[in-house]
Amino acid sequence: MQIQQFAGLENLYKEWNSKINVISRKDIDSIYLHHVLHSLSIAAIADFKKGTQIIDIGCGGGFPGIPLAIFFPDVSFHLVDSIAKKLKVVDAVCQTIQLKNVTTQHSRVEDIKNRKFDYAISRAVAPLKDLWRWANPILKKQATNEAIANGLICLKGGDLHQEISESGVRPKMMSIYDIFSEEYFKEKYILQVKK
Repeated sequence: MQIQQFAGLENLYKEWNSKINVISRKDIDSIYLHHVLHSLSIAAIADFKKGTQIIDIGCGGGFPGIPLAIFFPDVSFHLVDSIAKKLKVVDAVCQTIQLKNVTTQHSRVEDIKNRKFDYAISRAVAPLKDLWRWANPILKKQATNEAIANGLICLKGGDLHQEISESGVRPKMMSIYDIFSEEYFKEKYILQVKK
């Protein structure tokens, strides 16, 4: 099932992207490398246990949430974005590939008051200091996975020294190029901030 779900993504995103631009035109032909594999780099460092609750902050067209939801079918993913039309694409993709462990919410993450999550994930949404300010109040303190502490896991690129220093947190930083050797992943990182 998972292989078919991954295989269905390219045509679905190409079709939806022609109506609602959720992936840049130059990236759509590299959807598996630039979006799916990039998202799955989180799975290389985090083996989420069954029942884990994850929020994807500013999910856009569904990255990293959708690829991770396919990879971890027993984990709940809540994809949040402030732009409704992007969530329309996410909902349609999930429905078409029968992805049942994803919920969506049209909201700004700072307006979510009634739920707590084990992890917050994000990809190229906002500076680290903002991501942490939004994620911290909705993260559970009690760890669910022994191997990886509850907290924020985000995908970032480029020179992050200033952004990290302004954030007031000390993230663990891993190079995606050490996981996937494609040229595209040079200067791309996973940042993990513990709760």
